Amino acid sequence: MSSRVQLALRVPDLAESVAFYTKLFGTGPAKLRDGYANFAVTEPPLKLVLIEGTAGEATHLDHLGVEVATTEAVHAATTRLGEAGLATDVESDTSCCYALQDKVWVHGPGREPWEVYVVKADADTLARHDGSTCCGGPADADADAVQEPAAVGGCC
Repeated sequence: MSSRVQLALRVPDLAESVAFYTKLFGTGPAKLRDGYANFAVTEPPLKLVLIEGTAGEATHLDHLGVEVATTEAVHAATTRLGEAGLATDVESDTSCCYALQDKVWVHGPGREPWEVYVVKADADTLARHDGSTCCGGPADADADAVQEPAAVGGCC
């Protein structure tokens, strides 16, 4: 697998959003679980993640990411980002978003959370194993670093 960009959206109606994006990209979700769907779109190369939010709210950005093929690629990104002067938060063997992952988080100039991550295995839960949130990374302690819904729950 080569790298692909991830877009994670918080959506008010998961079923309606799954139906729309299935039509838009011509493919169904690669993973569909309670409150969560992800699409592995081949063309354009995209990992689209839908996280069920609050009914009646508008869809909005949860976080962005780059999915890579190996843990070594995550380590290389961590080194490159750190050397470029960006603050990084590393998570190893994190279980969130129904997957076991290694990842590194950075925040853009508008405080948008970006992760570089690899999926190592499937998992049974949306939240981290300790029950804390995972989108936005450990920097979620800085609550205004991400939009409120990403700070209260959801994952990639």
